[in-house]
Amino acid sequence: MPPITRHLRIYGTVQGIWYRESMRQEAEQFGVTGWVRNRLDGSVEAIVQGAPQAIETIIEWCKRGPERAEVTRVEIAEAGRGGIRQRAPRFLPEVSDGLSTKNSL
Repeated sequence: MPPITRHLRIYGTVQGIWYRESMRQEAEQFGVTGWVRNRLDGSVEAIVQGAPQAIETIIEWCKRGPERAEVTRVEIAEAGRGGIRQRAPRFLPEVSDGLSTKNSL
């Protein structure tokens, strides 16, 4: 079965509590690739790609997050048909896009 790609926005208490790194670790366990970043509005945004069951599992994790998270909602949308055009290594250090910080999954 081909991989699927989803665009996620996670709201609640999700910044400053190690959400992104925790998500990266969870994604690695399930073979999910993509990226995750903080948004200026206090949410976390992610693009995830992988086997349908793996994506379902990481989405369920996102609804809980790490121990200190208080997730109020997760918005899920299909991402483009082409998926992630360029797969970055999962262990890149944080980089800045000028608006937020981003971690590769």
